[in-house]
Amino acid sequence: MFKNLYIYILLLLFATGCKKAPSLVGPTDLYSTSTYPKTINDLQSILSPSYSDLRSLALYGFNLMPKAMANAVHTSNGNYGDATWLEWMNNNLSVTNQFSSQAWSALYTGVKNCNVTLEAADFYEKNYASASEKQTIDYIRGQALFLRAFYYFQLECFYGESYIKQGGVNAAKMGIPLYETFPKTVESTQQPRATTRAVWDFIESDLKKSADLLKGKVWTGTDLGRISEWAAKGLLGKAYVFTEDWNNAKTVLLDVIQNSGKSLMPYEKYKDAFIGITANEFNEESLFELNVDQDSKNNYGPYGPNPNATTLNGMIWSPNVLGADGTETAAHGLGYTGNGDIHDMNIKRFGYPLGYYTLVSNPKYNSSKPASYSNPAKVMDPAYKIQAQNVRDQKLADPRLYVNTVQPWLDSLKFDGTNWAPVSKPPYLAGQVNTYGWGYRKYAALFYKIETVQADAWNWYFLRLADVYLLYAEAAKGGGDAATALEYINKVHRRAYDYPINGASPVDYQSLTANTKAINDPVLGKNPLYYERWAELFNEGQWWFDVCRWRIGPSEAAYFGSTITAPSLQFNEAKSYSWPIPLDEFNSNSQIKGQQNPGY
Repeated sequence: MFKNLYIYILLLLFATGCKKAPSLVGPTDLYSTSTYPKTINDLQSILSPSYSDLRSLALYGFNLMPKAMANAVHTSNGNYGDATWLEWMNNNLSVTNQFSSQAWSALYTGVKNCNVTLEAADFYEKNYASASEKQTIDYIRGQALFLRAFYYFQLECFYGESYIKQGGVNAAKMGIPLYETFPKTVESTQQPRATTRAVWDFIESDLKKSADLLKGKVWTGTDLGRISEWAAKGLLGKAYVFTEDWNNAKTVLLDVIQNSGKSLMPYEKYKDAFIGITANEFNEESLFELNVDQDSKNNYGPYGPNPNATTLNGMIWSPNVLGADGTETAAHGLGYTGNGDIHDMNIKRFGYPLGYYTLVSNPKYNSSKPASYSNPAKVMDPAYKIQAQNVRDQKLADPRLYVNTVQPWLDSLKFDGTNWAPVSKPPYLAGQVNTYGWGYRKYAALFYKIETVQADAWNWYFLRLADVYLLYAEAAKGGGDAATALEYINKVHRRAYDYPINGASPVDYQSLTANTKAINDPVLGKNPLYYERWAELFNEGQWWFDVCRWRIGPSEAAYFGSTITAPSLQFNEAKSYSWPIPLDEFNSNSQIKGQQNPGY
């Protein structure tokens, strides 16, 4: 959302408490009257919820990423094993799955807010606008169109029956219901599922209109973070890749690469771009990000009673540090303890070549003082620690391993806002010698205890140039241009190793089937495109879409094998690439009867 703009929703205009939108709607006069909006500021206030819904508890405010996605793609080791979470680990959802159902409702609420904005823009322009305000109204329309396309993009990728393949294969499969305008009657809330082709056509149309309306607009000051022409074109190019329209994808994505003014961050900035450093926000690589302003009121993030512009994902993702007595047994998290560390197979996939560590007596232990996190009685085997530091210093593993994770005993965190303590295995792994126990770094609290502050401090990237480079590489490969594909894969790869991106480097892949860092991985181990999308966009909410587009679910389940609470991971290709349409939708939308996704 806009930089430093807090959520304010005019209750006269928006009924935000409904369980399902747009099917469950209030009277239409709650959304517009014969005199509102009457000023351009009124119209801006109507646009605001179109952005703020991204921070819904059901979406990027909390539940979607650390609970649903982190388990579905096995970023997490899945220690928190209640029935709902287990469904995600095994990609075997029920039609009443809480996180899936809530995401559906929240995404359609976003669509509803965008449709309200577009109608309000028409009303204001017709009845109250001055000629000088026409451009501002069009900028508001452009933002609403992009956001509507973004919500539909997510809906189609999560709930659509199948991705379109090259040549239009699967175009007639079931997409999601489309609402082109705000429903005014009960009958107009009853919509069947459109075809997959119709949904993607609608998304692409909205993004083209958005790019045209926002052409040349540069946001500054407190408006940083609003949608730009280049965000619209970037997402349009992504839509083309996701439907294997290679020619259009190459044209649009190359336009973004050459003309947006964006560039890849240098590695020194990139490595700290996901941990809440304000200077890194809205940077040279970012095309679309969600602004997050840490709430200092101990307001429990988006759960709090007061409107705020924060999120709470880090409560689940925050890593552990040694206990006050200097042991892993008493380790405590900077957020909730016990939800799940990084799955060990991710550490190996990044190319970490060492086995597991053991604890030995601390040669520097001062027995005249109590054991503590600064005076532990046992420490990582010093010989192992030297080897592990060498892996990092010599870049023997992919450097993005250390962008994304923290390593026990080598990294330290400012756990109480003042003192630093070594990272630890979580307490549920203490004493186990056959686990790594690494913690989250990307999108985690590292410098404060989130249970005290109760809010995240980092912006969320939805689209950045590295993603565009890899999408362009995929489009080039799909169109038969292997050389261009390889070069753009290598540009992203070079940045990860801190080499200049536009010249050959010692770490370059020599072919599209070259070996990657993924140890013992039969799919990513010899596929640089797949590996780079996984490594570069790790824990950013993108990998699920790639797993489903490329239909590699079974190999992913086999590679990760198990989690702490799921002894044998499974993936049912007959159903699991699509989430179920929620049961509530069938109970309220008669036109969707008989249109559940296969397997549910």
